[in-house]
Amino acid sequence: MINREKENMSCTFKNRPEDFYPHEECGVFAVHGNDDAARIAFYGLFALQHRGQESAGIVSSDGIEVRHYKGMGLACEVFGEEQLLRLPGTLAIGHVRYSTTGASTILNAQPFFVRFENEYYALAHNGNILNAQNLREKLEARGSIFQSTMDSEVIIHLMAHHLKHGLEEALIASLSRLKGAYSLVMMTRNKIIAARDPGGFRPLSLGTLNGGWVVASETCAFDLVGAQYVRDVEPGEILIIDDAGLRSLKPFPVARRTHCIFELVYFARPDSQVFGQSVYLCRKRFGHELVHEYKPDVDMVIPFPDSGVYAAIGYAEESGIPFEMGMIRNHYVGRTFIQPSQQMRDLGVRVKLNPVKSLLENKSILIVDDSIIRGTTSRNRVKNLREMGIKEIHMAVSCPPTVYPCPYGIDFSTKGELIATKKENEKAIAKHIGLDSLHYLSPDGMIKATGLDKSCFCLACYDGKYPVTPPKIINKHCLESHFTPVRP
Repeated sequence: MINREKENMSCTFKNRPEDFYPHEECGVFAVHGNDDAARIAFYGLFALQHRGQESAGIVSSDGIEVRHYKGMGLACEVFGEEQLLRLPGTLAIGHVRYSTTGASTILNAQPFFVRFENEYYALAHNGNILNAQNLREKLEARGSIFQSTMDSEVIIHLMAHHLKHGLEEALIASLSRLKGAYSLVMMTRNKIIAARDPGGFRPLSLGTLNGGWVVASETCAFDLVGAQYVRDVEPGEILIIDDAGLRSLKPFPVARRTHCIFELVYFARPDSQVFGQSVYLCRKRFGHELVHEYKPDVDMVIPFPDSGVYAAIGYAEESGIPFEMGMIRNHYVGRTFIQPSQQMRDLGVRVKLNPVKSLLENKSILIVDDSIIRGTTSRNRVKNLREMGIKEIHMAVSCPPTVYPCPYGIDFSTKGELIATKKENEKAIAKHIGLDSLHYLSPDGMIKATGLDKSCFCLACYDGKYPVTPPKIINKHCLESHFTPVRP
């Protein structure tokens, strides 16, 4: 039904069963009403680079022509001056991505860009549509031809079936059929659209810039481009931005808030405001709460940089134990957690951090980290520390054990890969990692630190209570997944 514009890059593609259940954590950005919109979008993506490091793309419009460019790699690798000059216009949307089970190819890079009935449509999406495979099968039966394995493309095809009733009706009809997590931005020749799922799993914020509008996954992108934060896009809200201004649609029934607490624990940048909270201050409060639950006799508190720094600062502040940067990060190595293969994660672990031997030798230390997912990173780092002759190594983790897979867009998609499901208790995990002791922050302590009510959050990765029931995918990777829906 939709003929997708040809890319100027080639790739290989394998049609695997697991490709139809893609999980990804991404960053989206949009700008309306700026003479150099693509450049603004590029800087926005640069600020959101922590949300995805595999591909980057921008689509721009001058009101008549719509142009696009995307490639594999970091935003600064994909876009130079030559590429940005090819993207004139006052509107633009951009996307940074990393894949997990979906194929890491240019076909799956975003924004998606199509032409349909003399109009252009581009879409950039953060989240995971749980019923994407079911919708895809129905659309293919009606003649739709898909060019990627990403769930985001389903949205465009759904819209194509409803556009005869107008853009607003098409948006409402299409989004109402989606189940799962989505924070997305879209673009036509002269409009920017932003939308968020009714539960508000993923963050999405609205700002202003020189009389125009900007939308971003996180507010840190506003700071870089000089925009002013206005408010969050509300869960279940659709924003339509054009030359006439901004219109808000709230067509869906009010739903329970399902903010992903892992955004506050790990994913969001500490200089962002997410779900109405300062990420930096929230992570410090995680450290405060850890002190009340666990206080071993140690000489110093050290973080695993960078994500453990803020909880470690909070722990030292509350406990009075000296804080030291006992491990120095090589900033030219990307985040190990969001690399798409175990081989790449292992390489990142080995070269990412170097201990300060003269500071740590013969000391008892408390390491503070934000989370332990697979255990590979922590085990390798602790092994390096043990080889230096440290007296005792204890660890505090600023969230509870991650024991259930996340189907809403974060890269721990199968239960079997989670260390907390393989080991029976904290003592067993500590032994596996090589620690003298280990403590996870309790669920109550974590919620208290956020300053919000427990009912605001999706805690499924900790308690297995899924607010939107995931489909059961039968393949070798997901046989161990057990999903428990939240009962009303």
